[in-house]
Amino acid sequence: MKSNIIFFDDTDIRRSLLPLTYTRPTACLRLGITTIEQKWRTLLGTDATYSYLTVPYLKGKFPIKARRSSNLMVAGHVVPTRHLARQVAQLNAGEALMTASGELIAFNGRAADFDSRHFEHILHADETTLALHHLYDLFENNAAVMAQDFSELTAGRQSEALPASNTVIGSAERIFLEPGAVVEGATLNVKEGPVYIGHNVQVMEGACIRGPFAACPNAQVKMGAKIYGGTTLGPWSKVGGEVENTIFIGYSNKAHDGFLGDAVIGEWCNIGGGTTASNLKNDYSEIKLWNYATRRFERTGLQFCGLFMGDHSKTGVNCMINTATVLGVGVNIHGAGFPRNFVASFQEGSAEAGFKDVPLKAFFDTAQRVMARRGITLTDADRDIFTAIYNISDRYK
Repeated sequence: MKSNIIFFDDTDIRRSLLPLTYTRPTACLRLGITTIEQKWRTLLGTDATYSYLTVPYLKGKFPIKARRSSNLMVAGHVVPTRHLARQVAQLNAGEALMTASGELIAFNGRAADFDSRHFEHILHADETTLALHHLYDLFENNAAVMAQDFSELTAGRQSEALPASNTVIGSAERIFLEPGAVVEGATLNVKEGPVYIGHNVQVMEGACIRGPFAACPNAQVKMGAKIYGGTTLGPWSKVGGEVENTIFIGYSNKAHDGFLGDAVIGEWCNIGGGTTASNLKNDYSEIKLWNYATRRFERTGLQFCGLFMGDHSKTGVNCMINTATVLGVGVNIHGAGFPRNFVASFQEGSAEAGFKDVPLKAFFDTAQRVMARRGITLTDADRDIFTAIYNISDRYK
């Protein structure tokens, strides 16, 4: 019988990862080259059945397929290695695997026992486990996980040829091009990490890229872009200007000049030309970041932290974004001045004029137009998700 694998959301951790987890289970977050779910699927086997245990309003798009007898429950915020996945796959019925600090990684058994946390036997991981707890854990770990993903994705495979028009600094063996990738007249520095160019990616002339870097299928790097290490372009993303240590989950654009660093951008976002998001305070002091779970700004211990953008959020031309700014889902910022460091979902406005609610119909009209440009339909399940978020009585939750 095929394994029945369910990615479960830890309630507290999911809230700490808002607004990115407003619209997806934790396992669907991108880290490195692939999503957390894709890493587990690669390591546990593509022939298994996969589903999700998440908040009720996401179940229309991310359903659960539970068996009464036996399910392999896997924490969606835990990033697997080959060794960790082997430990999970070897769990017997009734066994749970935990981190050294007692955090649940996986459980093999009945749904009722999982719900009650009734475990017959508890094992502990043999190695240090990477688990997401804060938004900034994503960009803080992106470079290291990308190198790990690069090894997994390219092992035993042959890269497409890199055209002679490019300049390579370091070993060309650390560059991998998938079929359909077009890279011409670019400078690729791989001394500090590999460069992965996915299917049908286009890297235009004059682009300067430092590894570790990854561009997922159909992404585009614009002419003259300056991209530093630790940057991931999710599928169908377009990026230009200056970008450093940033994750684009997918289908989002920063096609023009402006700076973005130490940031995570959701899906279907657009960053207007000239928009610059600070990642360092002028006094170099410790950064505080909005936390949805605690409903306050909390110390991070970081000196560098940029922009976090929920799905379908946008900035206008020449916007200025403060250090460590969190924008919820469906936010539209425009005009002069620095908006506040946290803007709740479905708000539109500027620092000068203030903010107002975005009507849900207007949001749907825009989202439908944006997605249609990529040949994707805004489904009823999508509408239900956004309606649920919109109707949360307190959008700080």
